[in-house]
Amino acid sequence: MCLILLSYLNHPSYGLILAANRDEFYDRPTAPLDFWDEAPHVLAGRDLKSGGTWLGITKSGRICAITNFRDPAVQLTDAPSRGLLVENYLKGSEPPQRYLQKVKEAGERYNGFNLLAGDESGIFYCSNRTDKIVRLSPGIHGLSNNLLDTPWPKVAKGKRCLEKILSSDEIDCENIFELLSDRNMPPDSDLPDTGVGLEWERILSPLFIKSDIYGTRSSSIVLIGKENITFMERTYIKNGSNSMKHETRQFTLPNDFLQSRHF
Repeated sequence: MCLILLSYLNHPSYGLILAANRDEFYDRPTAPLDFWDEAPHVLAGRDLKSGGTWLGITKSGRICAITNFRDPAVQLTDAPSRGLLVENYLKGSEPPQRYLQKVKEAGERYNGFNLLAGDESGIFYCSNRTDKIVRLSPGIHGLSNNLLDTPWPKVAKGKRCLEKILSSDEIDCENIFELLSDRNMPPDSDLPDTGVGLEWERILSPLFIKSDIYGTRSSSIVLIGKENITFMERTYIKNGSNSMKHETRQFTLPNDFLQSRHF
């Protein structure tokens, strides 16, 4: 996952609204959004190369998502898959703060990551590039391949546009998918310097990424309301004509959260 936008305790109908793009090499094998055979309470896509997932939720409302921290100068060749951090949380039962503390203690084993984990107690964030575990405050947040709410152009634009979309009580998910499909590049002067070179900084700068070998593979929307949870995934498939086709999957889950839940 390379872009996560979320509204937390910021909308009259939904305690959490999450919109995200997963960016990956086109040839990396992936299973689309579905319930897992060995863990039927888990709803997520799946990385078929190294295991794990980038975003998932359970029938009881445990939610977890990850982005890579872009730092090509520090890359471990034998690091375990970061997607397993999401899988292990979704399959487990530990409170998110306790789980993230254990993750941080083992963080040096992994390449750079940002991890969001939540349940009825709230949403929490950690990274192995900072010492803090943060409880998210109400409002609009954004996460790409640097720390939470780092104002990269795609993050700043995404937060601003999501806030505008959510200014209405009624949410049209097509408007959110349209935002996630934005391919406009910011000017070079606004680009971060993460060590990948100017050409790749340009390629990676839009909300929706497209190149010959790497790009946005799927867009996801999670809505946690007062009575149910909706998870939508739109999968993009690059075909031989260099165009993209998409497939949409949608699931609605009963909301089993405790009455005292924070969202």
